[in-house]
Amino acid sequence: MKYRIVLASGSPRRKEILAQIGASYDVIVSDCDESTTVTEPAELVKELSCRKAEAVAKELTGPAIVIGADTVVAYDGSILGKPKDRADAKRMISMLENDTHQVYTGVSLIIKEDTGVCNVITFAECSEVSVDVMTDRQIEEYLDTREGEDKAGSYAVQGIFAAHIKGIKGDYFNIVGLPVAGIYKRLYEIGIDLKTGEKL
Repeated sequence: MKYRIVLASGSPRRKEILAQIGASYDVIVSDCDESTTVTEPAELVKELSCRKAEAVAKELTGPAIVIGADTVVAYDGSILGKPKDRADAKRMISMLENDTHQVYTGVSLIIKEDTGVCNVITFAECSEVSVDVMTDRQIEEYLDTREGEDKAGSYAVQGIFAAHIKGIKGDYFNIVGLPVAGIYKRLYEIGIDLKTGEKL
């Protein structure tokens, strides 16, 4: 049997990561409500990833694996979202420079059988990112690139900001937005190959 692999996200970074391992997949962007009162980073990303996956899974027929994901940046226990404006982005970068913060990605895998029965696997991974000392000029120059305008924490680890990353502890791809090794492992353990969607 073969499952249809569906990524419930329009993120170019997540699409690139799945393509990098040779996975064959479709993209169906979830339009679920992402408002929440949850403030603990790991619980928040798990909840939102599950909502995204569920919204797409209910529209599908036939065997499918829906991948929902949500990523947040956390500093000192507080979640940093996407910046509202340049001043907000500067506030975040100034907070993160010369320190270590966490990036959490929650993943929900909904395995839908041809009978319509669904099994759900939800997990969150945390990686630590250490940012080097940055001068005001370096911060302003980075803000001028506008790279972080639509990114949680106001930066992209895989982009220009890489020049300021001193170290990473944990899964790099988790920081980019999809802990693909964790997904592959969990599906393989239940007899499904993420790359092909085939039952082993």
